[in-house]
Amino acid sequence: MSPRVFCFLLFCAVPALPQSAEFSIIGGVSRLNNKNLGVLNDGQSLTAYSLTDGWRIGFRTTLNNWRYFGHEFGYAYNRTHLRNDTAGQENGMAIHQGFYNFLAYATKEGSKVRPFAAGGVHFNSYTPPGTSVTSGGAYTKFGFNYGGGVKYRLTPIFNLRFDVRQYQNGKPFNFLVNRSGFIGQLEVSVGFGLVI
Repeated sequence: MSPRVFCFLLFCAVPALPQSAEFSIIGGVSRLNNKNLGVLNDGQSLTAYSLTDGWRIGFRTTLNNWRYFGHEFGYAYNRTHLRNDTAGQENGMAIHQGFYNFLAYATKEGSKVRPFAAGGVHFNSYTPPGTSVTSGGAYTKFGFNYGGGVKYRLTPIFNLRFDVRQYQNGKPFNFLVNRSGFIGQLEVSVGFGLVI
């Protein structure tokens, strides 16, 4: 076989690989661990701060370009509260999250049920009360995440998904003292998606 024929056949075979894209909207709960952020020392008193559990909404885009593997990226808006532990007061705040994950499936592309494992990187932009992410008021931290889930094909073009993910990153608000360790975020979510 000549090199030209081989290259032509190889080029034609690439579109034959199983490829699909999924566009999903998601919603669920956001449970935080090691959520004590630190202490504000204003010279006269010490005030401890923490974050509370909350909820999340967002979207995921998945590119399944191999039979058992895929790539996923997306965004989630997380709603939480910044808690003044000393005074017992809470104010609502947001965590904006962007992420990328590599997916490994237990069943091949086109299966009705597809359990999967996921791992990747993310960023969380913590936006304190009274500020916005667009005005430069956010504190962004980068981290890693892992988890898994299952996708269920409802029809040839719609699917339902269930995800459990653990996100780990450094604690925000560098002006606080006694900050140590990572803050963890457990996502438990359900989503509805379009498959093309």
